[in-house]
Amino acid sequence: MKAGNLTFDNYYRLISSVIKFDLGKFRQLCGEHGLAVTHQRQVIYQALMTMRDHPSPELVYEKVRKQIPSISLGTVYKNIKTFVDQGLLREVSLHHGSTRLETNLDAHHHLVCIQCKAIVDLDDGDLEPVRLKKRLPRGFSVQRYSVEVIGLCTHCSR
Repeated sequence: MKAGNLTFDNYYRLISSVIKFDLGKFRQLCGEHGLAVTHQRQVIYQALMTMRDHPSPELVYEKVRKQIPSISLGTVYKNIKTFVDQGLLREVSLHHGSTRLETNLDAHHHLVCIQCKAIVDLDDGDLEPVRLKKRLPRGFSVQRYSVEVIGLCTHCSR
């Protein structure tokens, strides 16, 4: 089997090297944040990095369970919470029905489908800069701006 000019074996090695790079980066991030590097954390991180569409913890659990059948949903949740607390991952707005996870830590916003709840990244440069017209309540400190453009995705608008 060929993918472009790559044979299956070379394509497999290429994909494997990308995954190893991600795990190497993960190990470095864990070290920077004082986290132990465990097999479970590596597999959960790898699953998150390969999933698209802002997965729920339950979807991450389903994917991880294929590699670690004995892992519990609680373990996945605890590791996700640790990743969020350490800034390795973000939660997307919780008012879409369930927790959704964000692996893209670059400045960006979201397109949200009101019907199927799909969430798609919208590059920060695609919007005018966000500015507040009034003063914030005393003591409130802005961490970042997050804009959600609410509507119907292509699939749901048919």
